Amino acid sequence: MSLALSDIQRIARLARIRIADQEAAALHDQLNEVFRLIGEMQAVDTSGVAPMAHAAELAQRLRADQATEPNQREKFQAIAPAVEAGLYLVPRVID
Repeated sequence: MSLALSDIQRIARLARIRIADQEAAALHDQLNEVFRLIGEMQAVDTSGVAPMAHAAELAQRLRADQATEPNQREKFQAIAPAVEAGLYLVPRVID
């Protein structure tokens, strides 16, 4: 894919970006280079390559999934304005 200079100016107009003719020419060259590189990358046969989430084998260091705070549910529900069957009752917001 290749863009014409008129395409660059049209895209800038649609994006409401004012660019000078020199800037449009520079963007034209840069964008066409990007599209050329994309074309090169798409030409590579990747049929035998397994999909990856990341280019490097990284692992997140995770902490153990353990409760660190004591259970104070009963204490909090005792001071709540309205509780039913262990759930907090709140006023209706939307009719």
